[in-house]
Amino acid sequence: MQFQMTRNPDARSDEDRASLMADPAFGRVFTDHMVTIRWTEEQGWHEAQVRPRGPFQIDPACAVLHYAQEIFEGLKAYRVDDGGVVMFRPEQNAERFRASARRMAMPELPEDLFVQACEELIRIDCAWVPGGEGSLYLRPFMFANEAFLGVKPASEFLFCVIACPVGGYFKGGAKPVTIWVSDEYSRAGPGGTGAAKCGGNYAASLAAQAEAMREGCDQVVFLDAAEHRWVEELGGMNLFFRFSDGSLVTPPLTGTILPGITRNSIIQLLREEGMVVEERAYAMDEWRADAQSGRLTEVFACGTAAVLAAVGQVKSSTGDFTIGNGGTGEVTTRLRSRLIAIQRGQEAGPQGWVHRVL
Repeated sequence: MQFQMTRNPDARSDEDRASLMADPAFGRVFTDHMVTIRWTEEQGWHEAQVRPRGPFQIDPACAVLHYAQEIFEGLKAYRVDDGGVVMFRPEQNAERFRASARRMAMPELPEDLFVQACEELIRIDCAWVPGGEGSLYLRPFMFANEAFLGVKPASEFLFCVIACPVGGYFKGGAKPVTIWVSDEYSRAGPGGTGAAKCGGNYAASLAAQAEAMREGCDQVVFLDAAEHRWVEELGGMNLFFRFSDGSLVTPPLTGTILPGITRNSIIQLLREEGMVVEERAYAMDEWRADAQSGRLTEVFACGTAAVLAAVGQVKSSTGDFTIGNGGTGEVTTRLRSRLIAIQRGQEAGPQGWVHRVL
């Protein structure tokens, strides 16, 4: 698709941009431009633009405000050693975006158009891609912008990509996190939207996350909605468990868990190394017993923002326990270093994982 390009006449100067990128808070500093593409029942996808970043003007009856037809993605662009810019597996994000759209009764954006939209924004705002441990976080999203009140799929949608430079997720280096087991709230149920990356899932997790913070924890972990026994995922990250025999377990994708791209990448890397990775249900009582017996040696969470984060301690209303010595394990450390090196083009990974933009 041909994109109409309008440069931002008020783009930040080199000096202002450098100052903003010196220590950007995650999701607070944004680049000069954005990408938008419209969809209507009559015309399909059309009016693709690269334009100055700015607010939307929407009607008070805009469908997203009342019925929450909205989805989003998150991926990163990295500055590589030769000065160029790459993305990590954007086709996977594009595929998941289409799956989320199907679940939310929204039009499916072609995967190549999703990737092209990200590339267009990176090219015009390439000066915003930091080096070192930093990266450019890309946020593609889509929402229903038809003005009507009525419970039905909307007939007009707007797709957009914005971006923000981000530093290392952990200040002072990666540290083990403490997580709170929610015994009151559920993130998703069978037949629900747990596998879709929609804002409603995250809104539903916020009360539990606030509870976790009151308990002195960094994150919340959710159990299944039916039996409230099986471990599912954190508010925005997947989980892995490593045992003393060298095997690993991660909860299966049964429709209530988001299929993470980092999760998928880790499974593939581990299996290529000859390690056993099972995708199976893992109960909360097993987790506690395995940690206390020493059979469980490492637990880590994974996602786009943090890559990998060790879980050091688990707290709940029925008592707390520690994983191993409460530190970061060998597999967690090694995997995180390897995945970051692949993402930044410093180490060869599976074919097609690194997508060159510039």
